[in-house]
Amino acid sequence: QVQLVESGGGLAQPGGSLRLSCAASGSISSIYVMSWYRQAPGKQRELVASTSGGGTPTYANSVKGRFTISRDGEGTVSLQMNSLKREDTAVYYCTAGSGGILYWGKGTQVTISS
Repeated sequence: QVQLVESGGGLAQPGGSLRLSCAASGSISSIYVMSWYRQAPGKQRELVASTSGGGTPTYANSVKGRFTISRDGEGTVSLQMNSLKREDTAVYYCTAGSGGILYWGKGTQVTISS
């Protein structure tokens, strides 16, 4: 079992920055991939960024060059979001893959507005 808690969401202006963090607890040594998803109102949930082991992180085309995912330690992952756009407004979810199960956090709201 893995539990995930996100933090760092909030309100930012277009062009601004936010940093999301996610801390896992439980069987964190078994986590092989950590990712961020987001879901905007009326839209499908989408994979934003993912990182696993020593591999190269992957990003959605819509955030490449603006967002950076990083593993800050065992069971922790962050998402640095720069040059934010209104269309980045969504609930952001942290996920962790472990033992063939994808665990989800409860999400944190990110709102980009002037």
